[in-house]
Amino acid sequence: MDYFFLGDEELVIAFRFIGIEGMAVRNAEEAVKAFTQITENTITQPDIDNVSGGCQVLILTEETASWLGDNMIEWQLSGRYPLLVEIPGIAGRLPGKKTLVEAIREAIGINV
Repeated sequence: MDYFFLGDEELVIAFRFIGIEGMAVRNAEEAVKAFTQITENTITQPDIDNVSGGCQVLILTEETASWLGDNMIEWQLSGRYPLLVEIPGIAGRLPGKKTLVEAIREAIGINV
């Protein structure tokens, strides 16, 4: 398995339609537990054979990423797989969250 999704139940279903398995989380506690299982390759869920060794990209909603807080930052700094990718949730982008393009423009000082 190359990709895995962690976020809203509706998006888990949507990602399954395109062949990407996932797990729904409803709060910070569930998000941290699922993230730990995925990153430590100990995930056990009936519809997933084994993520071990195969999950290269973990797709998370912005809300799920915010619940993970420092866990996510520590993982990104470790340089290990899976890579973490944030996407807007079903309700859209979180207030105050910059897009990648906005962050790059700010970093290099271009304002169009």
